[in-house]
Amino acid sequence: MQTKSRSPLLLIAPFFLWGTAMVAMKGVIPNTTPFFLAGVRLLPAGVLVLIAAMWMGRSQPKGWAAWLWISLFALVDGAMFQGFLAQGLMRTGAGLGSVMIDSQPLAVALMALWLFGEKIGVWGWLGLAIGVGGISLLGLPEELLLSAGSQLGDALVDVNSFTDLLAGLFDNGQWLMLLAALSMAVGTIISRYVCQYADPISATGWHMILGGLPLFGLSNQLESGQWSDLTAANWASLSYSTIFGSAIAYGLFFYFAASGSLTSLSSLTFLTPVFALLFGNLFLAEVLSPIQWFGVGLTLVSIYLINQRDVLGEKLSGSISESIGEVQGNIAENRQLLPQAESNLSEITTLTDSDSQR
Repeated sequence: MQTKSRSPLLLIAPFFLWGTAMVAMKGVIPNTTPFFLAGVRLLPAGVLVLIAAMWMGRSQPKGWAAWLWISLFALVDGAMFQGFLAQGLMRTGAGLGSVMIDSQPLAVALMALWLFGEKIGVWGWLGLAIGVGGISLLGLPEELLLSAGSQLGDALVDVNSFTDLLAGLFDNGQWLMLLAALSMAVGTIISRYVCQYADPISATGWHMILGGLPLFGLSNQLESGQWSDLTAANWASLSYSTIFGSAIAYGLFFYFAASGSLTSLSSLTFLTPVFALLFGNLFLAEVLSPIQWFGVGLTLVSIYLINQRDVLGEKLSGSISESIGEVQGNIAENRQLLPQAESNLSEITTLTDSDSQR
């Protein structure tokens, strides 16, 4: 199974569902606690995925190797990712947090290059760089973007300014969002190994269940009033995030990650903040600024470059080869004309010498 053979709508579906789930969760976050929220997004969704796997006749994991990889998968992509994400959302602005979360395709690309030898190429790296720039324009506050040049200039010439810049970046939980991004990136890589020993859909369900259990345990020990302030609308939002934003989205994502290009699939993560902003504009009357619309454009360009990097590379190589062939042909033609030119020059020289003797 290659991801490129799948329907484009199915490939985009996980990121559409994650983006819209973020919109649904905006009103829930202030009324609950982070570990409880993370657990609700995982464990019930895992049960639903397992039920779907059984209904589809999918095989269940067997052997110590399968359960070992699923347990590692559950720890990293389940408990750590959702735990860091929920805690980070409580401590950081949604904009910068979203940028840091959705930068994980860079880590996936580097690990896929190192572990699986996935070719990235010039166009792929260019696309990744443009993608990070695009989501930065989408998520970072405009005032920060407009003042970034002067702040960076001060940081380069003044050590104290550089220290203040780093402290300002990581003093509100952004490092938790960075850890969440790295956890998801590592989890995406681990999923490839998991699927060598277990069915991808069954493994996804079990990893969500095993990952959700410690989150509920931490919530029970460290938190209180997890659901006392939740309204009917909040529960509806939680249900959407659990069923669509977790069960279906993660099931599809890791099913596609089982084979095909991890770099190409992960690059679609750049779409998540695009969908979040667009549906925030539609349902919450959030207005996109011109800078954010420009960020949307850069994001779409980056995804095109990453997913078409092989085709673009072949076209570039073909153009270069064609140009080199034309140059070589011209050189060969000139070489063929050279003896004739030398002969004509010799005749002219002989005639000149004859005239001079006369």
